[in-house]
Amino acid sequence: QVQLVESGGGSAQTGGSLRLSCEVTGLTFRLYAMGWFRQTPGKGREFVAAISLTGRSSYYMDSVKGRFTVSRDNAVNTVYLQMNSLKPEDTAVYFCAADRRDGVMSPEYEYWGQGTQVTVSS
Repeated sequence: QVQLVESGGGSAQTGGSLRLSCEVTGLTFRLYAMGWFRQTPGKGREFVAAISLTGRSSYYMDSVKGRFTVSRDNAVNTVYLQMNSLKPEDTAVYFCAADRRDGVMSPEYEYWGQGTQVTVSS
């Protein structure tokens, strides 16, 4: 059974930082590209960042470039999202996702986590 479990969400003030983790079990992690998405009430899932199988390539939505960093550790089957200089508009439920295809920036991933809430206050 494939499981993606996010952690590290919570509350932060504007300008603060949070680090999200997503531990993956039940699949061969090094064969999957990983993505991060976010969702607010009434809206669809929005692409945030993605990282290739090896970690050599990463992709970001424009509004988080320079503030967020996606990384992965294939030794512990975990992908991370370091979020710095947080803004109130970053408030959302954040999801990690896994797919065999690299560089996908739409919510068409094969496997999904349950999500973790991030709230940024001004």
